[in-house]
Amino acid sequence: MNKTYTIDLQGKSISLEICPWAEQANASIVARLGETVVLTTAVMSQNNSSANYFPLNVEYRENYYAAGIIGGGSYRKREGRPSDEATLKARLVDRSLRPLFNQHIRRDIQIVNTVLSYDSENTPEVLALIASAAALFISDIPFNGPLGAVRVAQVNNAYVVNPTKQEMEQASFAVLVAGVAGKINMLEIEGDNTPEQNIVEAVQHAQQHINAVLEVQQKMQQEVGKQKQEVELQEASAEVKDKVKEFAFDTLQSSIFTPNKHEHEYAIHNIQEQVGEMLKQTYSEDEDAVRLGVEFVDELVNDIVHSAVLEQEKRVDGRKCDEIRSLSASVKALPRTHGSGVFMRGLTHILSTATLAIVGNEELHDDMEGRSEKRFMHHYNFPPYSVGETGMFRGPGRREVGHGALAEKALRPAIPNEQEFPYVIRLVSDVLSSNGSSSMGSVCGASLAMFDAGVPLKNHIAGIAMGLITNQDQSKYKILTDIQGPEDHYGDMDLKVAGTKHGVNAVQMDVKLDGISLEMLQQALTQAQKARLEILGVLESAISSPRESLSQFVPIVKMLDVNPDKIGYIIGSGGSTIKDIQATTETEITIKEDGRVIVGGYDKEKLEAAVQRIKQLAHEVKQGDCYMAKVVKITDFGAFVEILPNTEVLVHISEIQNEFIKDVSKVLKVGDKKPVKILSVDDQTGKTSASIKAIKGNEEIMNFLE
Repeated sequence: MNKTYTIDLQGKSISLEICPWAEQANASIVARLGETVVLTTAVMSQNNSSANYFPLNVEYRENYYAAGIIGGGSYRKREGRPSDEATLKARLVDRSLRPLFNQHIRRDIQIVNTVLSYDSENTPEVLALIASAAALFISDIPFNGPLGAVRVAQVNNAYVVNPTKQEMEQASFAVLVAGVAGKINMLEIEGDNTPEQNIVEAVQHAQQHINAVLEVQQKMQQEVGKQKQEVELQEASAEVKDKVKEFAFDTLQSSIFTPNKHEHEYAIHNIQEQVGEMLKQTYSEDEDAVRLGVEFVDELVNDIVHSAVLEQEKRVDGRKCDEIRSLSASVKALPRTHGSGVFMRGLTHILSTATLAIVGNEELHDDMEGRSEKRFMHHYNFPPYSVGETGMFRGPGRREVGHGALAEKALRPAIPNEQEFPYVIRLVSDVLSSNGSSSMGSVCGASLAMFDAGVPLKNHIAGIAMGLITNQDQSKYKILTDIQGPEDHYGDMDLKVAGTKHGVNAVQMDVKLDGISLEMLQQALTQAQKARLEILGVLESAISSPRESLSQFVPIVKMLDVNPDKIGYIIGSGGSTIKDIQATTETEITIKEDGRVIVGGYDKEKLEAAVQRIKQLAHEVKQGDCYMAKVVKITDFGAFVEILPNTEVLVHISEIQNEFIKDVSKVLKVGDKKPVKILSVDDQTGKTSASIKAIKGNEEIMNFLE
């Protein structure tokens, strides 16, 4: 069956085609926007997995061939593990879809988005998100759709829906919103000191267009949708739930409210063990009943936490709804790093370091969009000891990639450009102890580290994580400031907001509900602003402005602008000249195609020597310039003199001295050094003439050379 549905979004058409390309999947859709094409498949296994959680897996695959390139580097041309960007896009889809499943499902469900064609104009991630929701909604997989998504960017003070890559480069800020009718369930924002009210207006604008996506998905489901499978849910029976509630409710209610994280976790663990022993007495031959009864304790804690906040405004650790945990900030924690900062918020402790290197040490990317360089990067590490556990170190997982990228997005707008600060900047945030909101703690720690390193930032950047507790129909709710571990786990929303005192740089929101209202979002952003300003005050008290001088361990850097036509002289045959300069001056030199030359080293005098050699090689000779030249060749009509390395000019016989000369060799010899003045330069032929007699005493030549 082939059938195509079209969604019109502000003049841009998205087509969702149902075709038999991936016929054995539960559902598949080929989505198109311009010449960007994504194949989306949805598959559910036939049997339950052994997981004690809902096993949803979302993949996002980018193929080099989609953009018409081979890619892959010199030795391996096949696509390997997903890039960090592809991982972030997979998380984007996952975070939008996950709340619309029954969390008691234990069947493996996998969504695969494969980019088949990329036109370098229309980005595929929103297309993949819409197609994923549509495929699930028309499939026989249980899914509480429909779900729409749209990106809105502010370009030249106007809102643009699903902006092109070029429009995104011009945008002052952009929001990516996913949601169901009248509600938002996923949010990604990248801005630059963007006011909160502007964000709310953009989200409101996005919701209008999400409705168009929902209408088309409803039509698809009505016309081609399959009947949903009856899937066994892994959930305790009503009888088991009643027994557990009667046995554990009072104990939990009196023991889980404590500012001590370990006491809270121990109380839950202890009661789970007791519940298990209690249930074994009744269900000794029914292991599933015992296991599901123990798992139900977590749901019981969830209900208790919700009730306490909504009815008494009582949080797990005793704070008020808008109260931040104790804050601490310090810098210069490590002696040899270029910059370091320690930020503590309650039991969440972050050590961030800043490392500076000269331009030329950028991170190179090779992906579907071609090769690119990354001058600023932030990496986030979450070792198992940070939560008191053991575990394997296998490199960054999806969560670490996502948290690191979110903090990087928040910090990026503050980074000075290459001309102002010619360094590559790498930040690393190590979570030493975690009890929620470690990604936003990383923003704060990284800001401290950059100030300590002397990166010329105009303002500190801080982040805060906001939560939500609401009842079933959302008629009553409370916004929580600075959520910690239990509130992240049992709460209904995780809204991360980062920015400066002037506005918002980055926002990321996930929910466990089908969505939240615009009113809830607006209140949460307002409450987050108040918290952010309080945290910024703590950062400023630790270090109020970037250090005026860089660490002694940071390389000295000088940037020159030369004529691109002169680059060959600097490099030399086979790179011989630049290699010699680097070896003799112990410097590192990077040359850009536009003529920028960046020289870095640790010895100021040697670096200056390298700079002078480059200036000589790249110098453009102009009329009126004076040089101390070396005679290299005598002729009947004059002498050729070397004014710069590899640059010879003619001094005609008539320009050697005022008196008549019959034989040049009687006046000049090869190896003589004479001051000369440039008389003319022919831009077309490159022929240059000079004069010795035009020099009026030593004063002129000395003034020029200085």
